[in-house]
Amino acid sequence: MKPSIHNTLSRRKEELAPSGEFFGMYCCGPTVYGPAHIGNFRTFLAQDVLRRVLECSGIKVKHVRNITDVDDKTIRESRKLGVSLSEFTKKWTEKFHADCEKLNMLPPSVEPRATEHIAEQLEMVSKLVENGHAYAAGDGSVYFKISSDPDYGKLSGLDRRSLATQSVNSAGEANLADEYERESVSDFALWKGRKSEDGDNFWKSPWGEGRPGWHIECSAMSTKYLGPTFDLHGGGVDLCFPHHENEIAQSECSTGLKPYVKYWFHSAHLMVEGAKMSKSLGNLYTLDDLISKGYSAQQIRYALIAGHYRQQLNFTFKGLDDAKSALSKLSKALASALEKAGMTEVGFKKLIMPGAKLEGTIFEGAWGALCDDVNVPKALGEIFAALPKLGDSGENLAAFGAILYALGLDPLACGAAEAEEAPEEIAELARQRWEAKKAKNFALADELRGKISALGWTVLDAKDGFSLKKA
Repeated sequence: MKPSIHNTLSRRKEELAPSGEFFGMYCCGPTVYGPAHIGNFRTFLAQDVLRRVLECSGIKVKHVRNITDVDDKTIRESRKLGVSLSEFTKKWTEKFHADCEKLNMLPPSVEPRATEHIAEQLEMVSKLVENGHAYAAGDGSVYFKISSDPDYGKLSGLDRRSLATQSVNSAGEANLADEYERESVSDFALWKGRKSEDGDNFWKSPWGEGRPGWHIECSAMSTKYLGPTFDLHGGGVDLCFPHHENEIAQSECSTGLKPYVKYWFHSAHLMVEGAKMSKSLGNLYTLDDLISKGYSAQQIRYALIAGHYRQQLNFTFKGLDDAKSALSKLSKALASALEKAGMTEVGFKKLIMPGAKLEGTIFEGAWGALCDDVNVPKALGEIFAALPKLGDSGENLAAFGAILYALGLDPLACGAAEAEEAPEEIAELARQRWEAKKAKNFALADELRGKISALGWTVLDAKDGFSLKKA
């Protein structure tokens, strides 16, 4: 079986194949001005699963994921704190890496930063000016001329007939913002002339001091590390327009080569308890927020990948509890199989890797689902259906390790092998106790532990969460 995805550009499902010696995969990374939230990680995890599926199918992947460390937000927030841009973004980059590691995400092959590739961005802007696709403004900014690209809009499906391409937006102003809404279609900034609010964050250019616009960095860095035309580009559906549309335009117009990218992979939005994530609603959760409520990173990963990447996912605490229960079931089945096979957990962990045969095994159905547009929910269903057949077969255990690798799941990492599934009322008391403990309200934590104990359960604390065991 060969993996396939729904290609946003062609609007149909296509089989994935490398165009060269490796499969070039570029994914838009985080803008490091604060901790990434679970909506961000839903997209990053979908990309992580896709990469793992490609590797399990025998395809060598070169995965590039950028770090946006200069834009409106990073400059604004670093100046508020009175620290340098590099110091500010370093902190949040390290936090992002720590969260990725907790979520068992594979590190990218290359992780370029925008501030380290100013020369490449300037070179691309210069080419666009030279070939008539961009123009300099009086303030030292440089804009891409949308009207010069007859293919503009092909990714997002913008109707060219109703698209009023212009050098200013509907408010009569140059479009200098890094991010903007669909209603503000106009020529966009490739290079932004220096403004007082930028402080010391500027570089020299042929058009004067300034800094790159948001869109140009991905074009410059993706083509540097993957070539002027490569296999796959991923991101959230919110990036389809304008970010990815602008990437295609500036990339293809600067190189004269088409296509810039063969396959486009977009993940749908995340809702939380049926509502859009927002700070005002208090549901803009980070990984730390959920860990502080007593959930493990593996449970969070399971919950975030359990829905199909192209369908909107409603993230709920019930879903997290279901993820905890599912991982516990996987762990129990695995523990039983290992005992029958006389294999240790350490020995099995060595099997959680790509390479094992999946076709013709009890996990063939799960593998087929993953190859069919990364259908994780169907794959999970097939895995649970296959568990009763696991037995003590070495082939089955090897296949189990490979399918777990494809999903990035490790039931043994949850400490759930000996855990019982607690009733919801017990689980809720345990969550309240964990939050009290995190808040250093030890009196309340002890009181809640006593209530849990009286109901016949024991709380087992770990570094990043807790588990419950029947007393």
